[in-house]
Amino acid sequence: MTLDPVHFDGIAELAGRIDHGADERDRRAFAETVWEEFLDPLRQNGRVVLEPVDDRSRRLVDCEDVALTDRPFPTEHGLDAGTINPTTFKNGLVIDVAQAAMSATPSDLELHRSRTAVMTVHSSDATASVDNEDWDRFDEETSKRRVIRIDRLDRFAEGVVHALALYLAESEHAHEHADAVSDLLVLDGPLYPRGLLRWADQHPDLADFLLEDPRPTTVLENYVRLVERFVERDVPLVGFVKNPATKAITRAVRETTDASAPWTNDAAMFTRLLERGEYVDDVDGERWERDTSALTYTNWFRSRAGVDRPLSADGDALGVERELPPEAYEVTFFVVYDPRDDLLYRIEAPYAVTRDRETRERLTIQLLQDVAVAHGPPTIVGKADELARISAPEKRSLRETLETRFETSQDRSYDEHRWLEDAYQ
Repeated sequence: MTLDPVHFDGIAELAGRIDHGADERDRRAFAETVWEEFLDPLRQNGRVVLEPVDDRSRRLVDCEDVALTDRPFPTEHGLDAGTINPTTFKNGLVIDVAQAAMSATPSDLELHRSRTAVMTVHSSDATASVDNEDWDRFDEETSKRRVIRIDRLDRFAEGVVHALALYLAESEHAHEHADAVSDLLVLDGPLYPRGLLRWADQHPDLADFLLEDPRPTTVLENYVRLVERFVERDVPLVGFVKNPATKAITRAVRETTDASAPWTNDAAMFTRLLERGEYVDDVDGERWERDTSALTYTNWFRSRAGVDRPLSADGDALGVERELPPEAYEVTFFVVYDPRDDLLYRIEAPYAVTRDRETRERLTIQLLQDVAVAHGPPTIVGKADELARISAPEKRSLRETLETRFETSQDRSYDEHRWLEDAYQ
């Protein structure tokens, strides 16, 4: 059944009881104040957590013009990993499976065929075991795979098996094919494994797990070595974050000012700063009309806030040894706003790559052109996503196969049963 009109109106009218605080003009004005007075640099507890790599600036480029610009990097490679999502079975096993793939332009069919697959398993049963956790090859030696077991951490089992499978597959596949990248590598997601780096702050048990189990640190080390490898080869790598949800900057702004930063996350703040338009007359007064002709973007920033702190110059990298000067690993980023879809993207790269002005400018133009042409995330990222994605029917089939192998069944809830039924309607 759908909502009757009277029910719809009754629910919508509840909004009239909510005072949403400052109006839109005041929010835009406060965003301007933050931009002008707090981001060059931004301090938190006396520590610089954000500062421009060069001059602080906001810029724009016509969508059609940048789409026709000569590409600074003739070839691109993309990297992504997909999972089946954590699955709990009635015998107590919690499992996730990830596969990573790399895309290339121009296309490289042999590269596209290769996969790195990781299965992570958690069991509270002390008698459960994994016979072999070593890497081995499959698909005529074009791909590799591994299974790893995680003990303890019953409360966080799903998150742990998911993060380890995802980031281990991605980082190992990046190393496997690093030499195939000649101009630019674009990771689908952040530069470093954010989901894993958050563990240190989430719960004492997860923080202890990071200290006691070598595998999470090994995964982070893969990313650190990847940065070193690409810096040594003088080939840039970036992370393209499609859904930036960091809150570190807005949190620091709240602590720095007496005013309450009226944004749910950093992306909302930067959207306010980069959105262009004007107020126009409307039947109900005034409304904001967005200008959709140009992409707008910021300068590059050095970030040492939130989960970026461990890889900053004064961070400990979770104990991973760094061969380059510590500041070389710092996360730098710029954000680009696409008004055509009202979406904001964050592009990350290590400071070792972006401290060179020419390289920064080339990366900026390349990623702006990618967004303008693709009307969203770069085509190379979408291509990697297609290669690595495990479709819904494939996930269902894999889970059914695991049920057969383990002589058990998936521990399903009613909601899962209902959603499965809805999928066939």
